[in-house]
Order: sequence, then structure tokens, then C-alpha cells
Amino acid sequence: MTTDIGPSHISSRDNPLLKDLRKLAQDPGAYRKLGRLWLEGDHLCRAALARGVKPAVAVFSESFWPSAPAEWVQAAIKTVVVADDLLRAVSGLESPAPMGFVLDLPARPEILSDAPSVVLDRLQDAGNAGSILRSAAAFGFTQVIALKGTAALWAPKVLRAGMGAHFGLRLVEGVDIDALGALRVPLVATSSHRGEWLHKADLPHPCAWLMGHEGQGVSPALEARASHHIRIAQPGGEESLNVAAAAAICLHASGAALQAK
Repeated sequence: MTTDIGPSHISSRDNPLLKDLRKLAQDPGAYRKLGRLWLEGDHLCRAALARGVKPAVAVFSESFWPSAPAEWVQAAIKTVVVADDLLRAVSGLESPAPMGFVLDLPARPEILSDAPSVVLDRLQDAGNAGSILRSAAAFGFTQVIALKGTAALWAPKVLRAGMGAHFGLRLVEGVDIDALGALRVPLVATSSHRGEWLHKADLPHPCAWLMGHEGQGVSPALEARASHHIRIAQPGGEESLNVAAAAAICLHASGAALQAK
């Protein structure tokens, strides 16, 4: 499919597209209502294109439009140019970007039973969720399952923290704990008080790592499903690790163990 012959120009803040963009940029759950995503800035847009994603709309500020790279201009089904002040008003960033893509929200996939996975149990912080997605993608985990009560995975702050990892992952969000019955890989729970030491453990692969709530950890009901319990050595004596840091350590250990075999 080719792009339109020329871009549409928007100069009114009441334009329906701009109204939707403001919602998508500032409301974490708006993507579920509108069925669309707003990627702001060149890094996320490049990451989407690198994974073969076709934007529905490419949006450029008036000042940036004349110098916009051809691959961005030609990427989308539709292109719009927006007055600079109106596009800045859309942004949820301190330093608004001069361009972005609107994507159609992918349909929620089914859980793959044998995929290396990460299960997020009621994580609240968008930065933690996005950071874990980055670690999952970096260390060869292809599926992330977010249980109900977890931060919205396609929310703007999670997208920014994920730095493009979203487009290389199978993201299944908003599921009940019983949905994990579809997994046929071992569930591995982290704990600060019991289990094998991570650096000594014979980690299963593929597996599904369980990462819990920032304050409460993995729920008892979810922990009871785990076949392996793992502790991270903390010789410095801190009571616990940030969940995103713990996830990075555990997922790296899994990836390194697989590579060593």
C-alpha cells in the first residue's frame, strides 16, 4: 500500500486526531478504549519499523516536516503535518518530540505453551514494567504475560521505558492466574528467604520467571504454582532488590546458562 500523495495539515486543536493523541499520550488506559497506540519520538518509531510494523498515521510538526527522512514519510498509510504548538500540547514529555506514529493496537495473542516467558504479577510501576520488557527481549525471553492488576503494558510510560522491546515480544496482558495453566514450561519464582541460590542453580530452559508486586512480591497463589524457587545472593545486606533489577539478574542468568550449554 502506498502513502497519500501529500500530507494532511492540522491547525486546529479540536481536530479529532489531536484529541485522540492527547488521550493516548496522557491516559495510560486510553489505548484499550481507542484501539490505537501513540509512539512519540524517533527511537520508538525506528524500533517499530525495524520489526516490520506498519504505522496507520505518521505525524510531523510543521518545522520538522521539510527535513523528515524519506523512510518515515513513506512508512505510514497516512501522513499529517501539525502546527508546532499543537503537537507540543499533545506530548506527555518535558521535551516533546517533533514526530510520532499512530499504530493500530495489536490483538491480544494466546499464550504460547512452550515459549520462554516472564509473568508479571501486579507490578504497579510503569518504569519497572518497561525495564523488564527490555531485559526479556535482551536475554531471549519471547513472551511476557501480565496478570490482572499489572501496569498497562502499552501505556505511554511503559512504551518509553521499554525502548522498543515491545515490538519483539509476545505480550499477553490482563489475564487471570488460571490462564497460566496453558504454560507447559516450569515456573520459577524469586524469593528473598527460600530456594536455591541463583548462582548455583541448574536453571530450566525454557521456563517462565515469576516477577511480583514491588512491595508484596509474588502472590502466595502464584508462588504455589512454581516448581523452582530462587534466591539472589546479596552480600551487601540489603533487604530486597528492585523488581526490575532482580528480573535483569535472573533473566541474564537464564540466558547465560543456555549459551554455556
